[in-house]
Amino acid sequence: MDQNHASVLLAACEKRRDERRSFLRAAGSVAAIGASAGLLAACKEETTPGLPTPTPTPPSSSTPTEADVLNFALNLEYLEAQFYSFAAFGVGLDANLLTGTGTQGTVVGGQRVTFTDPLVAAYAREIARDEIAHVAFLRTAIGSTARVAMPTIDISSNASGAFSSAARAAGLISGASATFNPYASDENFLLAAFLFEDVGTTAYKGGIRFLTTAAVVEAAAGIHAVESYHAGLVRTVLYRKGLSTASLITSADAISNARDSLDGSSDLDQGISPTGSGASIKSNIVPTDSSGITFTRTPGQVLNVVYLSSAAVNGGGFFPNGVNGTLRTSASAS
Repeated sequence: MDQNHASVLLAACEKRRDERRSFLRAAGSVAAIGASAGLLAACKEETTPGLPTPTPTPPSSSTPTEADVLNFALNLEYLEAQFYSFAAFGVGLDANLLTGTGTQGTVVGGQRVTFTDPLVAAYAREIARDEIAHVAFLRTAIGSTARVAMPTIDISSNASGAFSSAARAAGLISGASATFNPYASDENFLLAAFLFEDVGTTAYKGGIRFLTTAAVVEAAAGIHAVESYHAGLVRTVLYRKGLSTASLITSADAISNARDSLDGSSDLDQGISPTGSGASIKSNIVPTDSSGITFTRTPGQVLNVVYLSSAAVNGGGFFPNGVNGTLRTSASAS
């Protein structure tokens, strides 16, 4: 199949998907929230069906409430949604999706990727729409009086920015003036997405244990599934492209090792290198333990990665001033 034909098929599939989502939204389906948001302004939280108000009472003084966990997830969704929205559409989240408790911040950096592979471009648009919808959904689920505002987010390609710092920690670049631009190419975009998606999957898996309301658990499990699909997709595309460009696989493995060094997880965070050889070769699209179960990060470990610090700190990396809400301190991985 030539590239032009593939582009035509992708456009047709995307149109049919949008039509299905529009129908579901008209029918009142919660699953269709924000799915047809081809324009960012279409993500209006006021029209999103809500969930029961998360319980404000913790089981114990050291256990986060459902609202704490959902707000923690919302911070991460702000980060993912802004990155993908800029990469796919060239603009950030609509202003009505940024307000809330705590200090509302700004986005540093962000630009549209000039994709050369129509498949990667289509994947980017789909993931962006999902992440924007997650922001709108969580804001409604938490409620207008409790949801946190978007904190300051760094998704720049500056030498001192979060992406360059992460790439430097992984050994992808060297020297204080070197930069990593996630918007410069399809491959750089995929490596940046790899950095985020595995973290999002492990974050939701780690947070679900603190939820008790059935409808909230169901919604969180649904978002976790979507994040897992995203992570598997990114890992698959990197692996496939890495068969002809080996540096992509070694770069993804280096990012994985850097995450391990930050959260102290003893190599639970796996890269994408295959094992075996010849007819017995096995890919590593799904990072699992010996029981076939994917790994978990605590909120503190998640913050280790996004703050780019192995110490107990309240900000840094992709969140220069920290996240908003109760869960805002990273773990001490030393």
